[in-house]
Amino acid sequence: MAKLTKKRKEALSKFDKTAVHTLTDAIKIVKQTANTKFDSSVDLDVRLGVDPRKANQMVRGTVMLPHGTGKTVRVLVLCTPEKEEEAKEAGADFYGLDEYVQKIKEGWTDVDVIITMPSVMPKVGALGKILGPRGLMPNPKTGTVTMEVGKAVREAKAGKIDFKVDKFGIIHAAVGKVSFNENQLADNARELLQTIIKLKPTAAKGTYMKSLFMSSTMGPGIRVDQKSITA
Repeated sequence: MAKLTKKRKEALSKFDKTAVHTLTDAIKIVKQTANTKFDSSVDLDVRLGVDPRKANQMVRGTVMLPHGTGKTVRVLVLCTPEKEEEAKEAGADFYGLDEYVQKIKEGWTDVDVIITMPSVMPKVGALGKILGPRGLMPNPKTGTVTMEVGKAVREAKAGKIDFKVDKFGIIHAAVGKVSFNENQLADNARELLQTIIKLKPTAAKGTYMKSLFMSSTMGPGIRVDQKSITA
């Protein structure tokens, strides 16, 4: 068993590990127990009562966080020349097509979001083995394959995130930074969780949201009472 570090012991001593906390209290504890020198992310881990191996129980979606993610989002738009100006004006960090397709083939993936157009998906699709494992593959369901590239860029920069249940039935998502105030973190967390609730598959039986934990980067997980989401 791994030995607990001094910082870890100190963090664990600040709250009751066996208790289930309201969302408001969990946020306070997360802020108190964050001990990194950088501005840690605040993450939610939601265990769902679904079988992600079945297509009719897959949970995937997007959400606009009211207060953004606190992260500088680097956006690449793979588009034809007539859309480059639209991408530039919307704030895209990179835009173009063939030169970036080649760069990605050579291993470059120094971006957070890739947006593209339906007409160039055949070229982008060939990059699936590189982009897929990194979570960068554009997808119409997340709004990253669109003719409205400017709108998509602005949304990505403003705090739009996409989420997807993993093979264990868990959704992991960041809802802000420790430097955010408590109300901002609560608003972002509720927006994400209420979106997940709305996406409950009709094929899912029994308890949908089985457990909910909040934590900071390298911080302990705090169990959250699901009933407090709508409080």
